[in-house]
Amino acid sequence: MAKKKVMRKIELPLVDLLENKRKIDLLSNEKPFIIPEYIKGNLKHQLRPYQNQALVNLDWTQRQPLADYQYNQLLFNMATGSGKTDVLAALILYLYTEFTYHNFLFVVNTNAVVAKTYDNLLNTASPKYLFSQPLTIHGQRIELRSVTRFPSTPEDGVIYLRLATIQALTNELSETKENSLTYDDFKAHKLVVLADEAHHFSAGTKSKEDKKERSWEYVLDRIRQANQHNRQFEFTATLDLQNEAIYQKYRQKIVYRYDLSRFIHQGYSKQVYRLQANNDDENKILNAVLLSQYRKRIANDLKIPDFKPVILFKSNKIAVSKDARTTFLSMISQLNITDLTDFLKHQQNTSHSQALKQAYDYWLSQDLGTAIVELKRDFQAMNTINVNDSAKEGILGDLNDLHNLNTLESSDNPFRVIFAVAKLSEGWDVLNLYDIVRIGEQSTTLNQTNSEAQLIGRGARYNPFVYQGENSYTRRFDNQNPKYQLLESLYYHTINDPKYLDNLKKSLDKMDLPVEDDSDFDVFETNVKRAFKNSKVYQQGNLYYNEVEPVPDKEFNCLDRYGVNTTTMAEVNLVESTWETNYNAVAIEKDPLTETRFLFKFRDAVILVKKAFSRNKFYRFNSLKQYIPTLNSLNEFMTADNWLGNIRLYARVSNGSPALNRKQQLKAVEQYLTFVQKQIINNYQRQRGTKRFIPVPIKSLIRDYQKKVAKHFNKSVSEMILPYSMKNKPWFVFEEAIVDKLEKSLVDLIGAFVERLSQKYSQIYLFRNDERNTNFKLHQFKGRTTHYAGFMPDFILYLVSDELAPTI
Repeated sequence: MAKKKVMRKIELPLVDLLENKRKIDLLSNEKPFIIPEYIKGNLKHQLRPYQNQALVNLDWTQRQPLADYQYNQLLFNMATGSGKTDVLAALILYLYTEFTYHNFLFVVNTNAVVAKTYDNLLNTASPKYLFSQPLTIHGQRIELRSVTRFPSTPEDGVIYLRLATIQALTNELSETKENSLTYDDFKAHKLVVLADEAHHFSAGTKSKEDKKERSWEYVLDRIRQANQHNRQFEFTATLDLQNEAIYQKYRQKIVYRYDLSRFIHQGYSKQVYRLQANNDDENKILNAVLLSQYRKRIANDLKIPDFKPVILFKSNKIAVSKDARTTFLSMISQLNITDLTDFLKHQQNTSHSQALKQAYDYWLSQDLGTAIVELKRDFQAMNTINVNDSAKEGILGDLNDLHNLNTLESSDNPFRVIFAVAKLSEGWDVLNLYDIVRIGEQSTTLNQTNSEAQLIGRGARYNPFVYQGENSYTRRFDNQNPKYQLLESLYYHTINDPKYLDNLKKSLDKMDLPVEDDSDFDVFETNVKRAFKNSKVYQQGNLYYNEVEPVPDKEFNCLDRYGVNTTTMAEVNLVESTWETNYNAVAIEKDPLTETRFLFKFRDAVILVKKAFSRNKFYRFNSLKQYIPTLNSLNEFMTADNWLGNIRLYARVSNGSPALNRKQQLKAVEQYLTFVQKQIINNYQRQRGTKRFIPVPIKSLIRDYQKKVAKHFNKSVSEMILPYSMKNKPWFVFEEAIVDKLEKSLVDLIGAFVERLSQKYSQIYLFRNDERNTNFKLHQFKGRTTHYAGFMPDFILYLVSDELAPTI
């Protein structure tokens, strides 16, 4: 019997070091890196928290004394779809601004990714272009210029990019030609190598036999080593750390790791489900079409514009894929009411999929004649594309296919269906892929399921459609009606073959890709009680939400407005040991081995403050002005009572230590300014609630609803969501309370007070304000608070008195 492979425990010292440093309190001696405005203001996309953290980690490494030797080659191991290219774009701006790098060499192993990256970084006319226009840093216009060879004298304000496949670069360097790159070009001026899909550049590490692949790795090593200031930053979602050679190469070089399971659990992708069926190919094809069109109908009902769900039919052989397209077009053209009705009724009785059951129930309630006309229009031959890949470049090897597949979200791209073998999918940034259907019953090896798992990971990218006038880059329907969740879910329609499923599970586990079985869910339903529907409260009653208004610029007129108290002592910690303190002098336990010393008022230490400002780009006038619209000058910010001027700065030091020198005083100022910076950024809110309340009819908010709950819930018993009968509790408006244990305790607590409340109020109702049923929110009023984000109460207690108006 074959010996079972034991999975290695992965220890990554640099990742662990940086994670521990991230947890250090703000008052530590380390000055945290804040993402500068020249990055935030020059990128089209707002960086997500994990992308910010990737840059914070990089910044720490590059400011270490031995960075040229210890951190000149680093790798970002980030999930497919997590926005590695956004990080790469931010990294270019960062290295140019902070360390004056002008030359950037982007390498990858396929022409498709080179073309995609050209659109991302250089093609200002492309919808995929990542930078804002015009690109400016500290008031200077910056040009991103494509080159084949780096200039001998870089121009100020120009960033030079060379984009190439590693194959082309290797050939160019091995054969000296006029105007081609040479290794000497990498010696003259410091350069940054940006290596994408970097798992392809370690074959030399894994195998000494593969000389061609090894040469790629050696070429990059030689470029990096040509100048002591050269850098090599690598990006990949696929890194086999179970391979001993790869692990040893990268264990100290991974600067940031963000795996696929974190990416999905934090809501940045679609949820992924597996539909496991015994159906033949024709039934799977029709199921996918009906589910896809059901999604489109849901989006239309929600008034989501230009929502176009795409289906990928994946085969292992080109002949099978071509036959599948022929079968598909024939099936759609011959579809009729009788056959579709029979299909829906049969599947309705045999399917265990929650998603497909929803679709069957929906279509059986519709005019199928109209539906068939719609299906024949949307899925006609001109709306399908066959991209069967026989070349090494994969499904993006043809430039026409590259354009068609990377613009699927566009409203003028007609394709709803893709037929492909899809051996390789790197560079495919599809967002509106919602169904992947495996066609053909061939046996599947582990290598093939590895490819399928990577394809699923790419399909899981979130589609940021516009809903209620707003884009979102995270899921927003997780806790709402299950049918809405279909707009944020990818379904992989597969075969029910034990060996294949076992290999697929191994491949998914290797990628750390969580995929749930769509049949392993309970859908709990509850209805509004008939007695409540007949009540006057339901028929005529209202709830009220408050409007929001912009916060006038004039109100951002002091540091108090940002949560910084300028009248109390401000204390920083200069003691070497770890210490808990508070800038605004909240009482804390004192360490008998330390003392607090007054340093100065800020207005009396302008020279030190100016020095601290010069070392922190946030404290430049154009940067501060973005958060403090009433500010007139830096001098005003340093000396005025309503800003820094009247703040008294104290330092915690060890008992008996000598008077602080100027360097230590500067450190104290910088530490306190870091706190002020964070408060200003976090508390600059442009909207707040008003006392103008708008009525909303209760009957429009309180409706029957469903909640989809996983059967194998991987949380504690107290967090498990279950339905509890409320039929004998007339004060609860739903027949069941679908809640977790904590929420159930609250319902029971309120129930214990109902008898006492009934002595004062003639009617008592408890509403469950469930997110899947309502978007009812309240916003905090104008006042000293600076946090104006809306909040959604979980429950609303509605009381009716003969003497008082109804009260929430």
